[in-house]
Amino acid sequence: MKSFSYKGKMISGKTISGDLEAANEIEARVKLRAQKIIPIKVSEKGKTSDFGREVFEFLGLEPKAKSKDLQVFTRQFATLINSGVPIVQSLDILTQQTTSPVLKKVLQSVKTNVENGKRLGDSMDGWPKVFDRLYMSLVRAGEEGGVLDTILNRLAAYIEKSVKLKNKVVGALWYPAGIMVVAVAVIAVLLVYVIPKFEAIFKSANQELPTPTQIVIEVSHFLQAHLIGMILSLFFSIVALNRFYATKRGRRLFDAIFIQIPIFGTLIQKAGIARFSRTMSTMLSSGVGILDSLEISSNVVGNNVLEVAILRAKTAISEGKSIAQPLSREPFIPPMVSQMIGIGETTGALDTMFGKIADFYEEEVDAAVDAMTSIMEPLMMVILGTIIAGLVIAMYLPIFQLAGAAGK
Repeated sequence: MKSFSYKGKMISGKTISGDLEAANEIEARVKLRAQKIIPIKVSEKGKTSDFGREVFEFLGLEPKAKSKDLQVFTRQFATLINSGVPIVQSLDILTQQTTSPVLKKVLQSVKTNVENGKRLGDSMDGWPKVFDRLYMSLVRAGEEGGVLDTILNRLAAYIEKSVKLKNKVVGALWYPAGIMVVAVAVIAVLLVYVIPKFEAIFKSANQELPTPTQIVIEVSHFLQAHLIGMILSLFFSIVALNRFYATKRGRRLFDAIFIQIPIFGTLIQKAGIARFSRTMSTMLSSGVGILDSLEISSNVVGNNVLEVAILRAKTAISEGKSIAQPLSREPFIPPMVSQMIGIGETTGALDTMFGKIADFYEEEVDAAVDAMTSIMEPLMMVILGTIIAGLVIAMYLPIFQLAGAAGK
């Protein structure tokens, strides 16, 4: 007999963990089900569950498939399962078909585990960078309910909408940043390479320079002397801020600032609510419990302020309250959201209501992105044009003075 550790759910919904003796993993799962425990994870003590994962960890790699590859795999997997193709054979077909090296290695490992008697959801558990908690929870729900093909289709649709939303938000946030980088690069080239040539001309004229011209030349001198140091300082500052943001304290601090920035904060808030609502709708309609759905949904909103608000709602529900009640007290959860959730709870159509909220806020994100782009584009052009025009005027003022003096 071998010793196994397990994590499972009782009929009441309570999650438990412990150890048991069995000849193999399949027998361990049978024993758990006999005790009316739904196994979530079963692994032999002292044995590595996944050799492929060990190799990746040894090489210091964190495999992560592209969202598009994962979405295509999920849709094709659903089609094969719906057509009656066994899971192992489906995985074998998709492993040979995928063009993603990362996904290919992961699917090979998953297929091997399934062949050895593991359930599909447990086999995916060793690859969190490819199959996140949402994915594995829904796959397990599909396995338990015998509707794996339906769940996989919902997952594919969810991933598609999630990627579309993410691309819109990221594109909107990177647009002004890209313009700023170009603007800074153009101004730096003017100050470091162009201005010194004008300075040489002015020196040969032995004429007192106007104040704007002197200021520009001093700035040019400073940049020429400290350009490399400034670039290195900027680089290390970005790295330091990124590392700080990766900490719990840093994320809490920056996310609280980000969500309150005019225009950008509204976009972040709406995108977070759209992701939360879409995730809740997908999970609830797939049979995942409300508490598990809230916990997993809190991880996808992308902002700590919204995440904490959702977790507070989860705590309130565990104490016997509704979802809408605690969310209605959160300043960054719009009243309409909590009211619609309240209606969904009353009518028993909470998953449908979350879907409608997600549809509404995805449209709101589209509108916010269009509005921000239409505002930022002319604004950035005006700022860039003003700075460059100021530099040009400052450099040509002495030339105008020389021309005026020569005409007298």
